Amino acid sequence: MQWWAILLIAIAVVAFIGIIFAIWWITTYNKLVRRENDVDEAYSTMDIYMKKRYDLIPNLVETVKGYAKHEHDTLENVMKARYASMMAKNPEEKAQSENLLAGTLKSLFKVTEDYPELRADKHFIQLMDSLRDIETEIASSRKYYNGTVKIFNNTCETFPSNIIAKKYKFAAKVLFEISDPIERQNPKVKF
Repeated sequence: MQWWAILLIAIAVVAFIGIIFAIWWITTYNKLVRRENDVDEAYSTMDIYMKKRYDLIPNLVETVKGYAKHEHDTLENVMKARYASMMAKNPEEKAQSENLLAGTLKSLFKVTEDYPELRADKHFIQLMDSLRDIETEIASSRKYYNGTVKIFNNTCETFPSNIIAKKYKFAAKVLFEISDPIERQNPKVKF
């Protein structure tokens, strides 16, 4: 075999390896982009459900105000937490403010337990049913969001795709987690 034939074979092998590497690079980059878009879409969906809740809370607070006039601080804290959550700029801030809002809503529910006539109010019952449905939707959307974040983070942090993730500055996303240790405890049921 002549030297030029060996050189042609070597060039062909190097070109083939280069093409394979380029295909891998492009597909991995595209996979990272798609997964990041999935995370953004999941966050947007969760945000829509939280917006529904934000819109429902003032109606709920106004209904409770009519029955529990002296619970002003509790109602004001709920509205402040709602506002803080609406103004959160990124997922980290949103998770913290959502945990605060969940805590203040619990205090609002505690107020409603103290007023049996409120629990019998038709408008209040409808609002509570709507809030319960929205909370279920939020929980489902958080689960979906966390699932897409996990897949994205795994892609960003595992070899060899982490090379491309670092090159193009794909950063791991934050999971939506409970930050209050009290919320992690099992509830006590009393009869």
